[in-house]
Amino acid sequence: MSYTNGFSLPRTPEPAGANGNGGLNGNGAGPVGNSAKVQPLLCSGHTRPVVHLQFSNLLDDGTYLLISACKDGNPMLRSWLGDWIGTFLGHKGAVWSSKISLDTTRAVTGSADFTAKIWDCNSGEALHSFAHNHIVRSVALDPQQQPQYLLTGGNEKKIRLFDLGRPDAEPLVLGSKPDGISCDGTVRSIVWDEAQGGAVGVSAAEDGVVRWWDLRTLGQTAQLDLGDPISSMELAHGGGTLSVTAGNKVHFLDILRQHPPVTIPLAHPPTSASLHPFLRDRFIVGSANDPWVRVYDLDSGHEREVYKGHHGPVLCASYSPDGEVYATGSEDGTIRLWQTNPGKSYGLWQTQD
Repeated sequence: MSYTNGFSLPRTPEPAGANGNGGLNGNGAGPVGNSAKVQPLLCSGHTRPVVHLQFSNLLDDGTYLLISACKDGNPMLRSWLGDWIGTFLGHKGAVWSSKISLDTTRAVTGSADFTAKIWDCNSGEALHSFAHNHIVRSVALDPQQQPQYLLTGGNEKKIRLFDLGRPDAEPLVLGSKPDGISCDGTVRSIVWDEAQGGAVGVSAAEDGVVRWWDLRTLGQTAQLDLGDPISSMELAHGGGTLSVTAGNKVHFLDILRQHPPVTIPLAHPPTSASLHPFLRDRFIVGSANDPWVRVYDLDSGHEREVYKGHHGPVLCASYSPDGEVYATGSEDGTIRLWQTNPGKSYGLWQTQD
């Protein structure tokens, strides 16, 4: 496996978590070598499976926001403590993707009702609805404090670029295929690189290919074929690294394509993966096969921690921008917040000296 510009094969450790007991402690769950009791915070409110989560960047006061997409069609905004702030009402189908702008004043959602919507995070008002011809699976706002552009992708296999300053104008379509599509499979994820002058977008599709796009020319500049249908892709907080799940593997890709990919095979098919934003030494994954939340070591690929809290498969997972917390969303309709360092005083987790 290599980029089109010829990087070498990735490092591939042995499959992780295949020891039969899932790396569990005596109590059935917990971090190896840490006796602190793990108590996740439960965030209820959704009524169907939670399929996508995204944390905002850190705000000036050190807090952040969390937005969730759910098959109930009602994306929700929460504080860094997990407290409900509001629900964005207006979609008429499952919401597959939800993201927050850098200044946290805007949110964008993509839905099975064939629309993407821009929202005011203060009032909850839908500012505009962008019509599509099929399900919108992923959305991305440009990395400016106040976003000016929107990328969308989904079952049409097209990646569209909308101008938020002219919301009624026809969007541009990325790529130059004669049939008008951008990818050869459903677009599962789009990210907009916060570096490189905001001119680079990256898409991941069910055809197994990650594509890099020059958003000034709308042309593809590189691609990487992972060999399996892609289920998710996330850009780590702080940028630089893409976490991509495909088949039974997690791939970590340098968004600048200056370093070869790192691939880690897992014993459990991952639904999503998130890299710790600062340590960059561990990553979390959810699995379609069971309700366990797993933390893996990036260098060895070995399972570090495993937790039970959900009552259905874990469909999405993401680290907070300060790395102190990670959130998981499940088929059971709940979101749970977990501490990176159980036992540490943080937010609603308070310990007595």
